[in-house]
Amino acid sequence: MATFNKFNSFVEKLAEKVYNLGSDTLTVALTNTLPTSSNAILTDITQISYTGLSSRNITITSSTQTSGTYKLVLQDLTLTASGTIPTFRYIVIYDDTATNDDLICWFDYGSAVNMVSGDTFTLDFDATNGVLTIA
Repeated sequence: MATFNKFNSFVEKLAEKVYNLGSDTLTVALTNTLPTSSNAILTDITQISYTGLSSRNITITSSTQTSGTYKLVLQDLTLTASGTIPTFRYIVIYDDTATNDDLICWFDYGSAVNMVSGDTFTLDFDATNGVLTIA
């Protein structure tokens, strides 16, 4: 199971209306370099090359609040390789609608992921508890 980590800037930018998690385009970036909580925008991340990889856009299943607790639920995303993909270990979620491609969180898969043509890799987002909750 991948470990969730939030970027520190996410909290401030959420309070300052940078994100609309209910309607913005959320996208995945892949890296083999450990992100740090102080990273703030996509250019802070060393991405792998995406040539030969399917769409990295994430579908938002729900963005709701119940009794004062907000929950963001994302649909699982299956990445498909049509060529060899550089090794990655970390999955970063960023807001592609935001002007600076602001970072939200990253997941550590614990070991390197290698993909060759025809391979698939499914990002299994928790449909019950959501990717993140704010209370």
